[in-house]
Amino acid sequence: MRRLPLAGLALSVAALLLVSGAAAQSSSPPCVGKQLSGAFAAIKGSAGAGNVSYRLVLRNSSKAACFVSGIPHLTLIGRRGKHLPTAARAEHPGMLMAIRVDLHPGGVAALEARFSPDVPGPGEQQLGRCEPIATRVRVVPNGGGSALLPVLPPTSVCEHGALSLSLLGPR
Repeated sequence: MRRLPLAGLALSVAALLLVSGAAAQSSSPPCVGKQLSGAFAAIKGSAGAGNVSYRLVLRNSSKAACFVSGIPHLTLIGRRGKHLPTAARAEHPGMLMAIRVDLHPGGVAALEARFSPDVPGPGEQQLGRCEPIATRVRVVPNGGGSALLPVLPPTSVCEHGALSLSLLGPR
């Protein structure tokens, strides 16, 4: 009978643990809104050519693992709680594939949004702000429910709330 070298045995055990760990991760359910906290905040130094980038950070603030994927549904909210025009779209439709981002308790996922805070689109007023100021964003993840997160700093989103979004990824 041939003996398996110690290195081969260690490699086999490591592979088995990796596969069983991946199976354990993949059994977590999609995150629901009440499990998530975070913010939609400006990325320092991103402003230019009438556009700015903000990063949406989602943290699993629950005690259970869950996952997010793709692009959550977003609704911009004004100072008095009024829903504002929001047209969130993938930055490169059909060119990227959403990945599953497993979030253990405290885990973080993020996406980036590019938009114009001050260049009005067709049908928007040309003097003053193009749209009311968004102070919060309602995020609806894959699992449903919603999380109401701050917009830092509060901003207008011109072109009727047009947001060009990347996909959620690990952070």
